[in-house]
This record gives sequence, structure tokens and C-alpha cells, in this order.
Amino acid sequence: MQVRKNMSILGLGCMRFPPSKAETQRMILAAIDGGVTLFDTAYIYPNSERTLGEILARHNKRERVQICTKLPLTSCREYADFERLFSKQLERLRTDYIDYYLMHNMTSASQWEWLKSIGIEQWLEGKKASGAIQRAGFSFHGSADEFGKLLPMYGWEAVMLQYNYSDPNYQAGAAGVQAAHERGIPVFVMEPLLGGRLATGLPKAAVARFNEANPALTPAEHAFRWLWNQQGVTCVLSGMSSTAIMEANINAAKAFTPLADGELAVYDDVVKIIRKAYKINCTGCNYCLPCPKGINIPACFAAYNARYAQGFMTSMSLYLTTTAVLAKKPLSPRLCNQCGKCEKACPQGLAIREDLRRVSRKFEPPPMRAALKAARAVMVKQKKR
Repeated sequence: MQVRKNMSILGLGCMRFPPSKAETQRMILAAIDGGVTLFDTAYIYPNSERTLGEILARHNKRERVQICTKLPLTSCREYADFERLFSKQLERLRTDYIDYYLMHNMTSASQWEWLKSIGIEQWLEGKKASGAIQRAGFSFHGSADEFGKLLPMYGWEAVMLQYNYSDPNYQAGAAGVQAAHERGIPVFVMEPLLGGRLATGLPKAAVARFNEANPALTPAEHAFRWLWNQQGVTCVLSGMSSTAIMEANINAAKAFTPLADGELAVYDDVVKIIRKAYKINCTGCNYCLPCPKGINIPACFAAYNARYAQGFMTSMSLYLTTTAVLAKKPLSPRLCNQCGKCEKACPQGLAIREDLRRVSRKFEPPPMRAALKAARAVMVKQKKR
């Protein structure tokens, strides 16, 4: 597998491990054996640090990987919090050092100024001097302008940003990749498949366009190749959900060669198709969850987009499953109480409350609502028998 800045061009995003511990272990070990070096986790990813640490320790693989994890900025109020949180992370990961330690979910230069005011630079430099932190960086979910302000504010040694072919100017985007590259800063890419939508959720016309260009490649491989073709991209992180997907992506990374003349035009065509089809730009990161009302917000949005990209039957099937709308206590988006908690947590800045109303109007107009209510009553009655 190609290596850039001493790491593999494919990394494992550890936010969404498989539900099976055995499969998670197989996937992590397969990744290491296949040449994947960077493993990305975070304090707030449910049970991720602990699971990764246990598997690496059990199989004596710590020295074969680079661990990237993140400081949860929302939990930092004073200097002592840095040490408290970091110590917990070392314990979970069963290690005495972190290869890449990132400030999690930076959105503005003012955030860094505030962190500096409570001593973050002093703390980081102390940890780097002791070897407990090898390199410091930040993950980013703000505007290109704010990204440009942040870059010169510290001696960053890594940045992580969202980047894919579907919208190369989103957030920091292509300009951010180029700016970091010019400073010699490694760039880790998150959401290369837009929460899986660029792998399995493309409109049929987009898949057909890719197949016309090269039927031997999957949509996911096309997405990875677009990123690997850019020298400013150091490592592409993918949250793979099975060993089979992991091995397919490793093979794609090993087989990668630069895009030939004319191949980039295919992506332009696919983007035009996608923009006509998708209506809500949700990546499925799940930062908006849990919803106080139990609504599966990303899944509702996936069903809504599927209505335009894949048709009525596919989208309605997704919606019925997502909302359990035929159950005794469905979790319809109509339950939204407008608390706004989801919007405060959304890295994409989506107007989630209004988007949920759009989903509800599309899938549960009054006639459909009445039909669903009648079907639900029948199903509940049958279960009582």
C-alpha cells in the first residue's frame, strides 16, 4: 500500500465498529495485516477507545499502528480537564503515548484563543516534551475562512477535515487541503464516502455513469481514488463495518494508480446527478443523537434522500424501518418538540428541525397518516392474540 508522510493512504475510522466484538477484532487485525497504519478514534465515540485498546493489547499490536484520538473540547472548562481527560484516554487505549492528538471539532479561531487562555499550549508542549503526545492537531467542522485563520495559530502537525468529490468546497474543502499541504501538515480526510452514501446510496444514474467509465471499480473505489489522486491528502479514513469491506478497501488502496486524463470529468457528471437527487446534506455522523424523543434523525434523512435518488418503494421501506411507524409507539419525526439540541451538535449546520418537518410532510401526509394509523391498530391487535 502506498505510504505518505510515513502512514498508509487508507486509515480505519473507529467511530462505528461492528456490533460483534469478534468481527471488530477480525477487522482491526485484518487492517493491520493489510498495511493500514492509522486508527482514528475519539473520547466521545461510544466504547471505541476501550475496544481498540483492548484488541491492540491482547494481540501485542500497539507498536505496529499509529493511534489518533481527540480531546473533547466541550468537556474542557479549566486546565485540569486536559489532564483528567487525557489520562482516561491513555487508560482506555492501554498505551502510554498517543501518536496524533487532535482538538476535536474545531470550528473557529476563537475556540483556539479560548483554549489558549486556559493553558492548552503549555499543556500540549509538556506532553510532547515527555513523549506522551507525539504530534498535535485538530479536526475541523467550520468554514474555509476560519480554517485559514487557525492554520498559523500553532505549530500543527496534523489536520482532519471532511472532504469528498460530491462537494469539494464544503467547509475547509479543497482550499483547506491545499493550504495545509503547502505548510507540510498531514491531512486526514473524514467522510470520504459521505456516511456511506457515495458507496451504496448513489442514484442509479450516477452508478451507471461510473460503470460506463470503468465497470471494474465500485462506487466506493471511485470515491477513494479521487482523494488518493491528490498529493495534499495524506490518509483517507473510512469507518468500515466489516472485514470484507476492509479487505476490499485495502485491495483498492494497494491497486491505486493516479487518475488518467479525462477521468476527472466523470466525477463532474456524477456530482451533477447527485445534486439533482439529494435534498438533505446529512453525512450520518450521528452527532445529533440521541434525540430526546428517540427519533433516528440521520436515518430519517437517508430515507428522504432515497425518495429522490432510488424511488418510492426503497424510501418507504427505509422510512418504515427507521421510524417503526407501524409499532405501538412509533418514532416519527412528527414527535420533534423543537428543542434544538440536535442542531447545536450538527457539524454540518443543518436546519434539522425544519428538515424533520419536510420528512414528515413527505412520508406522512394526512391520508398516509390515517392509513398508517389503521395498519398500526391492526398489527397491535394481532399481537395481542
